[in-house]
Amino acid sequence: MKTVSSILADNQIVSSNHNEGARKIKCPKCQPPHNSKDRPLSLTISSQNVMWNCHHCSWSGSEFLNSMYITKQTKQYEKPKKPERVVRNDYLYSFMKKRGISKSTVDDLKIYIDQKEWIAFPYFDKDSELVNIKYRDSNKNFRQTANAKRIIYNYDNVYKSDEVIFVEGEMDVLSLYEVGFKNVTSLPDGAAKEAKFKADDARFKCLTNCPINAKKIIIYTDYDKAGRALHQELLHRFGKDKCWHVRSLEGCKDANEVLVKHGVAKLKQLIENAIPYPIDGLYRAYDYYNQVQDLYEGNYVKPVEIGMGIIDDIYKILPSTFHCITGVPNHGKSVFLDQVLINLAINHDWKFAIFSPEHSTSMHIRRMLQMYKKKSFDDLGGDKMTKQELNEGLDFINKHFFFIETKDAVPNISYILDICASSVNKFGINGIVIDPYNEVNAKRQGNAREDEHIRDFISECKRFLRLYEATMWVVAHPTKLPKNNDGSYMPPTAYDISGSSHWSNMADCILTVHRDFDENTTKIITRKIREQDLYGKIGEVRYVYNSKTKNFEEPKNEYWDDIPKEWVK
Repeated sequence: MKTVSSILADNQIVSSNHNEGARKIKCPKCQPPHNSKDRPLSLTISSQNVMWNCHHCSWSGSEFLNSMYITKQTKQYEKPKKPERVVRNDYLYSFMKKRGISKSTVDDLKIYIDQKEWIAFPYFDKDSELVNIKYRDSNKNFRQTANAKRIIYNYDNVYKSDEVIFVEGEMDVLSLYEVGFKNVTSLPDGAAKEAKFKADDARFKCLTNCPINAKKIIIYTDYDKAGRALHQELLHRFGKDKCWHVRSLEGCKDANEVLVKHGVAKLKQLIENAIPYPIDGLYRAYDYYNQVQDLYEGNYVKPVEIGMGIIDDIYKILPSTFHCITGVPNHGKSVFLDQVLINLAINHDWKFAIFSPEHSTSMHIRRMLQMYKKKSFDDLGGDKMTKQELNEGLDFINKHFFFIETKDAVPNISYILDICASSVNKFGINGIVIDPYNEVNAKRQGNAREDEHIRDFISECKRFLRLYEATMWVVAHPTKLPKNNDGSYMPPTAYDISGSSHWSNMADCILTVHRDFDENTTKIITRKIREQDLYGKIGEVRYVYNSKTKNFEEPKNEYWDDIPKEWVK
């Protein structure tokens, strides 16, 4: 059974404190940092497991301490059969010559023609053992050895290199090999059309199977949409500190085209003039070349509609944004937020991690079931859901929602974000909920003022959201508000949120949920939308709350035939 000491040693993590709790230490993967005092690695030790996440290089992991947890069995791979006879004929050499590839390069990389007259590209591990073969025909159709272990191409030549060049395909590997760069590789499964940044993405399993410890990574992918997506994926995995990029050459989409059209010297020059990503906070326009191209072509993350009718006109959800929801107690903040999450799960298959210690998790699930099935949970409200409907609802909730509980740990934000990081990587979490903020705030340590703590809290959350492209909602209570003459409260503004004006200044979106008891409606007021041309505007809508189904419904029944225009702003 693994101990804390053995887990830390296996992962080269140095910590003098092996007791339960959370701490910040140096990261072994990105040392030395810019500042010798930097402690970017969040390390959390509990009675059950050890978790870590570096907020500088994005390295993260988790290992269980208790043997009662069953680890996933190692996948059994099949090795390809070695050809009985290796054929390198005139067709192969002629095909390669037209693409600028010499006979010596073909022979060095052991490329041959198989029995079906496909070109075979053998994949060797660091011990020069054949583990996969990728095939290509004359029409650029590809196939690989079934159930083979995925490794990067030419790994036996790059695994010890301090500098590694990533290109997009085998022909580009051959092209750079031809001009003298043997430290070049590519992924076996090509590029997707969009960057997803998911740790369990099967296309990048080869990087797990083939550790790269190079100090310098040069990325030279194609300049089409898929190539730029692959570029961003590699950049995300290796970090800007290590990465360099190759400037595009007009009229050439990849390395092989440069070789064919412009020759050895030009291709070599492009690699030698690779551009480092800046790390000191100073950037130039060309550092954003790919991003600007993506914006121009409309290839960027777009906001999604919730699917709740009238609110979609003023409030949409953009990944990587920080949302604050406030309102007078018992006016429906948490219930409204739950309905937003349910709708995002239904309409966009989003998944969520929820930290909500004020609510019993089982009662929370009960409410979500009512929302999802739009039926009562018991006989009191009538139209009780059937057992089959209950189980259907549980399947849905189980797939889309994960509940964070901190029974044996201090609920500080680092601990919560570490769990969320693992959830994003393992389960593809899209959204995070903290309801309410004061349950985290109440446990803060040190002598920091509340406004300083809130500033640091929001900063840490927003940094996490940018890194993992997740969305966060935080429920924050307002200060004690004065009452009107009739005993009611005015809807709290962004500056009424308890603790600090940082909520108003730093949040991307702020919503107020406010019950109008005279009209028996609930106002949803957007107090702040940072990018109003992208995902909403300042405005107000009203819903009628259905206590039986726990749903906020548009006021369009027989009691609301004529909706005042001022209710939909």
